[in-house]
Amino acid sequence: MGSLTARFTAGLRVKIVIIASLLLTLPWFGYRFVLEMEKLLRQGQEQTLIGTARAIATALNERPALFSQQASFLPRVQHGHDLYVYDLPGSITIDGSLADWPEDLDAKMHYYGRQYVRFSQRPYQQGQTDFYLIAGRHSQQFYAAMKVKDRHTVLRRANSHQVDRNDHLILALTTPQGEFERYLIALEQDGQTSAWMITDELDEPNLISATNLITAQWQPRQDGYSLEISMPLSQLGQRLSVSVYDVNHDTHRDVETIIGTANSKTAANLGTVLLPSPEIERIVKGMGHSSSRIWVLDRHQRVLAQSGDIQHSDGVWATSVRYDEEEYGLGSWLDQHLLRPLYYTFLLSEPVPFDDKPDDPALITGVNVDQALQGRGYAHWRSSSDGKAMILSAAYPIWLDDKVMGAVVAEESTQGVQTLKNRALEQLFNVLLAIIIIAAIILFLFASSLSGRIRRLRDQAEQSIDAQGRIREAITASSSKDEVGDLSRSLASMVNRLGQYNHYLENLSSRLSHELRTPVAVVRSSLDNLSMSSLNHDEQRYIERAQEGIRRLSTILSSMTEATRIEQSLQGADMEEFTLNDLISGCMQGYQFAFAEQDFQVQVPDTPVRITGAPDFLAQLLDKLIANAVEFSQPNSQIDVTLSQTDKHATLTVSNQGPLLPDDMADQLLHSMVSVRSQAHQDKPHLGLGLYIARLIVDYHAGQIAIKNRHDCLGVTVAVTMPLNAATNT
Repeated sequence: MGSLTARFTAGLRVKIVIIASLLLTLPWFGYRFVLEMEKLLRQGQEQTLIGTARAIATALNERPALFSQQASFLPRVQHGHDLYVYDLPGSITIDGSLADWPEDLDAKMHYYGRQYVRFSQRPYQQGQTDFYLIAGRHSQQFYAAMKVKDRHTVLRRANSHQVDRNDHLILALTTPQGEFERYLIALEQDGQTSAWMITDELDEPNLISATNLITAQWQPRQDGYSLEISMPLSQLGQRLSVSVYDVNHDTHRDVETIIGTANSKTAANLGTVLLPSPEIERIVKGMGHSSSRIWVLDRHQRVLAQSGDIQHSDGVWATSVRYDEEEYGLGSWLDQHLLRPLYYTFLLSEPVPFDDKPDDPALITGVNVDQALQGRGYAHWRSSSDGKAMILSAAYPIWLDDKVMGAVVAEESTQGVQTLKNRALEQLFNVLLAIIIIAAIILFLFASSLSGRIRRLRDQAEQSIDAQGRIREAITASSSKDEVGDLSRSLASMVNRLGQYNHYLENLSSRLSHELRTPVAVVRSSLDNLSMSSLNHDEQRYIERAQEGIRRLSTILSSMTEATRIEQSLQGADMEEFTLNDLISGCMQGYQFAFAEQDFQVQVPDTPVRITGAPDFLAQLLDKLIANAVEFSQPNSQIDVTLSQTDKHATLTVSNQGPLLPDDMADQLLHSMVSVRSQAHQDKPHLGLGLYIARLIVDYHAGQIAIKNRHDCLGVTVAVTMPLNAATNT
């Protein structure tokens, strides 16, 4: 039985493991497929973005007019000396407050300190006078903003003819026609300024004249002042410098420190100024509908034009996903309100808003830019400035003759690919969930069918053998070819063999009794003949001992056939209705005479207990119980016999004081050939059939018999419960 169960369990385990393994491979294969798809999409996005950069660069190739500015041909650019003019989102109100400049003003402003000192009366100390500067343009207007550190601001006296005996600025530039011009901006009371055009040295007052080309306003700060400047963009050529002249004494009013972007004395010493090219911007904006952020750089990596917003540059794949389409139905509702929130809570990460601003918006760097300026197109992946997204950046060179004059940089975020990947994973999870649910239902039905067959097989196995180990009915073998059918056939064969062996054991006593009676009769007749002969005393004693053994052997043979005879008699017994009170009372009177030295206490109800049964066999049942109780009772003890009625059952109990039952032996005493008699009770042969015969009679009356130790642990109680209208157990 153990090997069959082990083989059956092992077969089922192998099948379940195979099915589970196949189901587990589905998510792995699906996820690997999505990863490969994402890799292909990234490669496609990379090639597409390089193609976009190449297309824009091709439109800019061999067009020298686009790179006519002097800064484009410089061998190198000195940051701070050569100025960059930023595109501004709107016009600036000239009030000196700097409030309407972009939020990243501080990041874009360049610091001018010790290395930009042009003159100092005393040894310059770091931070005694310095300034921050930014230049911008909007709608054909040039703007500049400055934050100047000044320990003591000295303003121009009212109605003074001198404009340089106070804190002031010198703005030197070249016009688009190449003319060299210088302007002086003097600080006056209440944030006002006055602008003057310098036509010669400042020591000749008649060589300066007021100008309205420049508008300026200043406001005091805790450590100095801030200044805003505006002038027409048409007045600015390719060179520019800004110098701060610091005066700290109100009396002698001499200039103590000069700090500037470049030497403003001559045009040759001025730094270049780079203005984003309007024509390049028009070309880039005309091609800027490619879902990319595009930069056009000169050979010094400075921005000539820009188009697009990285926040909306999701890539070409972003348009492949539409979440805003209205869908209806139960499946759509489950997907939108249950599955998708569940996926994004535990499995997926939704693209989040990110920020990607270069450290210097005027200067774009990167390995792809370096490669492009060397004449090779290149693309690489990088993290956004806040680390929340991945950015794909591709660069391609711009050629003029055989020289690289700049590069086109196209950038996109991978949020489009990530969104498409998430959508594919959603579909994958939905399909896997459906497969798992279907597989679970199939496995549940399979397990239910399997458990039902096993349960039926268990019920047949339990019903095939009764509580006494006898075979009641055979197990119907299954014709199925699986493990359960194999187990059913094995159990059926085993029960059949047990039934044959049980039948052999049940008839063994009758066969032995029948076979031994003739030899016993021969021995008895021989002993009788010998006893009639003249024998001496010793011989006669041996004959008597042999005759005693023959009598004991005859008793054993009679006991061996008693149970079989009773079973056969019960099959033909007639049931009748009688009063159980009278039967017990009459039998107990006979026991009083048969066991005169034993004390009996009998309790029967006054109300007649009517029962349907076989009175003779019930009397024989009582004989076995009383004989067993008398045999195991202690001397001078009492045997209690009680009859009671509850609902539709009658209960007969026989209780005696004596040795207790061994543990777990109560039920076994009701089996055939089982006895717990000690050597003190072995004065006559016993085969342990008394209680077994009692159980046969009780079973015939559809009752129950139970043997247990008394509650006071002084003896044993036998309880017999029978229905008042018994049904024969034939």
